[in-house]
Amino acid sequence: MSGAPATVPVRRGELPQQNNVLEPAWVKGALIAVALIFLTLFLFVPLVAVFTEALKKGWETYIAAIREDDALAAIKLTLITASIAVPLNLVFGVAASWCIAKFEFKGKSLLLTLIDLPFSVSPVISGLIYVLLFGAQGWFGPWLQEHDIKILFAVPGIVLATIFVTFPFVARELIPLMQAQGSEEEEAAIVLGASGWQTFFRVTLPNIKWGLLYGVILCNARAMGEFGAVSVVSGHIRGETNTVPLQVEILYNEYNFAAAFAVASLLALLALVTLALKSFIAWRLHEDYAGADSGEH
Repeated sequence: MSGAPATVPVRRGELPQQNNVLEPAWVKGALIAVALIFLTLFLFVPLVAVFTEALKKGWETYIAAIREDDALAAIKLTLITASIAVPLNLVFGVAASWCIAKFEFKGKSLLLTLIDLPFSVSPVISGLIYVLLFGAQGWFGPWLQEHDIKILFAVPGIVLATIFVTFPFVARELIPLMQAQGSEEEEAAIVLGASGWQTFFRVTLPNIKWGLLYGVILCNARAMGEFGAVSVVSGHIRGETNTVPLQVEILYNEYNFAAAFAVASLLALLALVTLALKSFIAWRLHEDYAGADSGEH
């Protein structure tokens, strides 16, 4: 029919094109104004407040709060936790994404549901799961006590809780990317004689490198900023099992506001760096898609 809208073909890696919504100028202006006001009130103002309060008493107080022994211990523990949780989640995310995107098997939907589980479960509940498993009255508690193995209120419990709440990030970033790319290139490499590992490192990995880095950055940010699950399993032992978010809570509850905001500013800086890296990687992903599309013609 002559009145039907023309269909624009969609290339691989490109979102379907949509017609511009024709609205009066005042509607567009109002929507933009609402968005800017919302971002100002709930993002920019709190962010400025954190750094203002952190530097309120001068640089010497700020540096002293960060160099305090408990704060340094919290920073060290946070880095150790992230350095363990993120690589493990990277391996799991790549393996799960490869399995889901490249193969068909029974239980695939169940695996996808389990990957999304941490998104639907409260972090506090995630921490309680480990208390039920490894606590003194838990399933494995008596055996752990008998063999003098400490998981709760120690670094292993914090790492386990962090892994649980962060493991979807890499997988959920890679699964749609791998599905969009298909498996034609891998199949061609195998036909030409490449082994499985050669195919992965020379074909698959270069195609997903920016998506993988995107997922790792999100995973790292969540690992370093996690509060609820870690709070349940840590025991709040100062200088031993407090991560940076827990240290901020303790300082704030002690009315040591300058130190609390100084330590919190580290997490705010992490958020800003994460945002900048996300924007850069999103741009590179767009460039890669554009390059792939232009190479098809």
